[in-house]
Amino acid sequence: MTDVLELFGQPTSGKVDWQSVVRRQDCPYLGKKCIKVRKSQPEVSIGTCSVTHGRNKQPMLICPFRLLEKNKIFLDCLHLLLSHEPGNELHVVPEVSVPGGNVDYFLTSVRDAKVVDFVGIELQTMDTTGTVWPVRQGFLSRVEGANVREDRATYGTYGMNWKMTAKTTLIQLHHKIQTFEAINRHLVLVTQDSLLAYLQKNFAFDHIGAAKTGNSMHFHAYRFQERKGAYFISLASRSSTDAEGVGICLGLKAEPKVEIGRIISQLETKLSEQTLLQIP
Repeated sequence: MTDVLELFGQPTSGKVDWQSVVRRQDCPYLGKKCIKVRKSQPEVSIGTCSVTHGRNKQPMLICPFRLLEKNKIFLDCLHLLLSHEPGNELHVVPEVSVPGGNVDYFLTSVRDAKVVDFVGIELQTMDTTGTVWPVRQGFLSRVEGANVREDRATYGTYGMNWKMTAKTTLIQLHHKIQTFEAINRHLVLVTQDSLLAYLQKNFAFDHIGAAKTGNSMHFHAYRFQERKGAYFISLASRSSTDAEGVGICLGLKAEPKVEIGRIISQLETKLSEQTLLQIP
């Protein structure tokens, strides 16, 4: 058994033509080549979506794009599009700049090529310490027909960088939520339930309660499970707060703000047939 649970979107426990999978280097969630590459070999995609962690072999997501499975995370944000109406198109627009940094995705309601409403969506999975590469190579070296040698020169181990992942996530949210609250829109953090549990244990989260549409900052935590040899995500919990609440998590005060026109202008220039939300 390997510590790598999924490689290029395929469960390592299944019967897969690994030689073909490794050659193509496709990410089924992005619909293109996996963009996680080796620094020393940028032409080589790493492809590790999920791994096990700890003595209990806890399944952990280590690639944020793994959360894009069947567009579930976008469908679970539809209720936050308060101005969306039947007949409007739904678009998913990646990488939009706002004060405080880029937002991973915008779920956008569009009518007559004009943005009516939007929700910002940030993806966060666990950052690792060390490297998963030797474990990946070790698995492939044992698979018949994969034609990969175990890379013992870089043999090592990996761990979960809980503290840095959690703190960095909250700091980034604090920078961005000011903008969304100022323009009366929602920002959603999509993450694995185990990371949210770490945040709740190690930061001030007692004031964050059940999800309310009146709050600007929402937390959607997903359970990562195995069923019949395949892994899938399912919504485990929803909670919310406001900009001040995110600051309380870090012991910080709120800062100001921005106008809505700049964001809408960026979104409308990026709308295309490719951004249309596809319902599986």
